[in-house]
Amino acid sequence: MSAAPSPIPVITIDGPSASGKGTVAERVAVALGFHFLDSGALYRLTALSAMKHGVALDDEARVAELAGHLPATFRDGSVWLAGENVTDAIRAEAVGEGASKVAALPGVRAALLDRQRAYRQPPGLVADGRDMGTVVFADAATKVFLTASAEARAERRYKQLIEKGNSASLTALVADMQARDARDSARTVAPLKPAPDALLLDTTHMDIESAVQAVLAHYHSKQ
Repeated sequence: MSAAPSPIPVITIDGPSASGKGTVAERVAVALGFHFLDSGALYRLTALSAMKHGVALDDEARVAELAGHLPATFRDGSVWLAGENVTDAIRAEAVGEGASKVAALPGVRAALLDRQRAYRQPPGLVADGRDMGTVVFADAATKVFLTASAEARAERRYKQLIEKGNSASLTALVADMQARDARDSARTVAPLKPAPDALLLDTTHMDIESAVQAVLAHYHSKQ
């Protein structure tokens, strides 16, 4: 009998909002030549797809059907849906609210579980989110949990908003980060928490490049 093929490597990078996980994950994927999955964007894409198709966001069966067949791709820092660049569209407030609604539907979560796992293709995958290492790719050999203080994360988000010409309150952002952390950590389905075998990486005083190198070093140490 021939030996079973070695599993396709997956690096999971989980963490709270604005911890830098998306940027770090994408740069690690580029460095290794791996595919990249922004799992949070899939919920936003599902909501956007439902809106485009005129499907009510509480129609669990139809939204789950859309979620299971999303023609979504992530490349060059952009998000595409059926060949259309929707990078900015999925960040709209209405889409964010829609994503929150569809994420509460068990059927949608189940459909996206399979959808996310379908991104596991050769030569490998870097997946970022909140439950990549604990639920979606629990068998991954390399898991990282990125974190940073609420103040540091709020500062990063504040700079992003100001650079885009939006008004923002740093105090309000800190409160929002703390509230979101509590909500994500307390939810009954796939709560935000580090996998027992994850590398804990505090990026409060770390720049993106240092975080990328730390993740790459951790991955290579596992090989």
